[in-house]
Amino acid sequence: MKPGILKAGKWLLNALLPRACAHCGADLHYLDDLPLCPPCRAALEPLPELHCAACGLPLEAGGRACYDCRGGAPRALTLARAAFVFNPQLRSLVHSFKYNDREDLAGYLAGEMAAALGRFPELAPYTFCAAVPLHPAKARQRGFNQAELLAAALAARGNLFHLKGASARVRNTPSQTSLSKKERRANMLGAFRVEKPELVKGRRILLVDDVATTLATLEALAAELLRSGARSVAAYTLAREP
Repeated sequence: MKPGILKAGKWLLNALLPRACAHCGADLHYLDDLPLCPPCRAALEPLPELHCAACGLPLEAGGRACYDCRGGAPRALTLARAAFVFNPQLRSLVHSFKYNDREDLAGYLAGEMAAALGRFPELAPYTFCAAVPLHPAKARQRGFNQAELLAAALAARGNLFHLKGASARVRNTPSQTSLSKKERRANMLGAFRVEKPELVKGRRILLVDDVATTLATLEALAAELLRSGARSVAAYTLAREP
């Protein structure tokens, strides 16, 4: 198709179905295929260079580890990293993705994650990726598992092997939003089961999810993967709650 015709088609489509920024609601230019307007895109915050070497939590005063990781008990996760800090602009984008039936955003978000991977050479040994599974009841309610879409798209863009269906969520846990760190860990006990141990054994696995807060969910799944023979488990999320 000729560029002029394609451009006219986009203009007409935008006139019929105008698009708005997922955060501020400003009209998007008809040639702009991205879900945020330029100022909101510019406001996205990459994970800062000063972050905990273990859990990836942004650090305000430097050092190698956050308070929780400094001298703490060994974790199932070897390390965790994120592409961005979970700020208001990204929160709006993730909310649209998960709750407004915007499955089409998976490619854009995974592309941002893939572009940021090079910042974390410590993740290079993890050539297999797996999504954090949703309980079937929640997946039916939402219509899709956002982590699975991100993992599949990230694998394609980041030259990773996608271990689809390696694990399952067998307990429909209540939302973690209002729970303390201790309550979140208790909430995740027995939540996961490895379904395909042959995909897991001896491999370094990168767990993929949208947002990491206390890492309780990722820790619980990592522990199950290690019990099934995984060599080591790390986590890579779109966002990290500061």
